[in-house]
Amino acid sequence: MKYIETLREGERINEIYLCKHKQSAVTKNGKPYESVTLQDKTGILDAKIWDPGSQGIDDFDSLDYINVVGDITSFQGALQLNIKRVRVVQPGEYEPADYLPTSEKDVDEMYAELTDYIAEMENPYLKKLLASFFVEDADFEKRFKFHSAAKSVHHGFVGGLLEHTLGVTKLCDFFAQSYPILNKDLLVSAAMFHDIGKLSELSAFPENDYTDEGQLLGHIMIGAEMIGDRIKTIPDFPVKLANELKHCILAHHGELEFGSPKKPAIVEAVALSFADNLDAKMETMKEAFSKVPEGNTQWLGFNRLFDSNIRKTSI
Repeated sequence: MKYIETLREGERINEIYLCKHKQSAVTKNGKPYESVTLQDKTGILDAKIWDPGSQGIDDFDSLDYINVVGDITSFQGALQLNIKRVRVVQPGEYEPADYLPTSEKDVDEMYAELTDYIAEMENPYLKKLLASFFVEDADFEKRFKFHSAAKSVHHGFVGGLLEHTLGVTKLCDFFAQSYPILNKDLLVSAAMFHDIGKLSELSAFPENDYTDEGQLLGHIMIGAEMIGDRIKTIPDFPVKLANELKHCILAHHGELEFGSPKKPAIVEAVALSFADNLDAKMETMKEAFSKVPEGNTQWLGFNRLFDSNIRKTSI
């Protein structure tokens, strides 16, 4: 199999990819064409079918695995596939694992490291709440290990939600050791819970797209509701503690314009917002640099998350 990250301009390919998205469109001259996004575990590729009615172009839909024959071209600095022939392939012709981007780290090891924080927890209510999700709920564990943390910006791969959550939790643990003003149990609990709403905001792979619930509510609100509902099942859970935990979730994007319903009002919410932002941005830089040859310090162009042109550090 020829992975997307290895493709180069001028190549003719005959390969199987996942059709991530397909949309009919019309050129400026009124000629219909199909815009297609192809995916494998190494990335995505924009593709076009300029003559949808021609021989060799079979019917297919989004999330079909398809065999495409075509030429790799370049458009506005990015590679694009000009599809000449396409057909839907059958199970057995492909290995699904080749088409899903996956964490480079071991999922089971990461999950064990994450749940170790529960054993260290001193507050009995937070400990019981965390265990009810991460230890006692097998369906939650299965979904949490498989899910992504985003559609495309950062950690948008199988195991991404777990990897990001562990990264944020480790940062919060460090913050708690560095700043005694912080309530460690509250902060670490908030870190482990901060993105659980993404289990409902985003659909599972291979789709990995916003759900109706995600569009209407967003993961912050969904997550706060999930925690609130579970707290109701724990007798005598302190109301003030519940509100502080939910506030951390509601404020973890730091600013209203970044999607937080509330701005941080307690110190743990401040620390969580910085940890979340730091881990997301470090991963974004890592992913941006992953396809840049070693030693290349050329500017990569404008990056929306950083609102800046970025490049690798010189050696």
